[in-house]
Amino acid sequence: MRKRDILTPIGITLGFIMIMMAILASGGTEGFMSFLDVAAIFIVIGGLIASLLINFKMEQIKLTFKVMKEAFHQNDQRLTDIIHLFIKLSERARREGILALENELENVEEPFIKKGILLAVDGVEPEVISDIMYAEITAMEERHYKGRTIIEKAGEYAPAWGMIGTLIGLVLMLNSLQDPSTLGPSMAVALLTTLYGTVLSNLVFIPMANKLESKTEEEVFIKQIAVEGVIGIQSGQNPRILEEKLSAFLSKDFKKKEDNKEPSFVEDKVNEA
Repeated sequence: MRKRDILTPIGITLGFIMIMMAILASGGTEGFMSFLDVAAIFIVIGGLIASLLINFKMEQIKLTFKVMKEAFHQNDQRLTDIIHLFIKLSERARREGILALENELENVEEPFIKKGILLAVDGVEPEVISDIMYAEITAMEERHYKGRTIIEKAGEYAPAWGMIGTLIGLVLMLNSLQDPSTLGPSMAVALLTTLYGTVLSNLVFIPMANKLESKTEEEVFIKQIAVEGVIGIQSGQNPRILEEKLSAFLSKDFKKKEDNKEPSFVEDKVNEA
């Protein structure tokens, strides 16, 4: 299940608002208008798009907006929910046999976990299950890396094109020293391109790429827990032992918080009995 990650749009919006407030506080509305320059926008945005077109294949370029959208969503999976799911599956497998888990797959939404359970039901050896599932994790990391690279490169190219715009503005200024009226617009292009490139890089592209990287790390971590859970079920581990094993992935503070909130799944079963 996915939900919106409100921190990304809040952070970007807040950054631009702070910049605009600083400009308005210093120069008012007229000062704000002086920070808008069409030539500077063409240089930075146009140059950035051109660089990305040269650097990447068309298939990768088409994925740019899809990759950027991922920074505005987050996975709603809780580690405790995943652990409870595996304890539940383990408890049923111990009671009715591992083949009985086939009926439980309808309640499993995560395709990765479902695939692992199916492999276990089919009687595949634990080592083979582990190899297959970790191979899928590696392939996922590679796909995410290729998608994230576009955003990272945009973060690198934006300031570079800002500097190119600065050089263009300086050349125009030096060529027009005899006409003082052209010095202001040329200097504006020189400085604003650097401003635009730096803001885009440090407020949009680099933070977005870092967030995508952290999301990948989080997803890999969750999938590693899933692999351990599937192997534990396939090998017939006691549900209590499996719970202790999977709970080792949780931080101490998180475990204390969960312990104060609700008893473990196994403890629920004991109390029911």
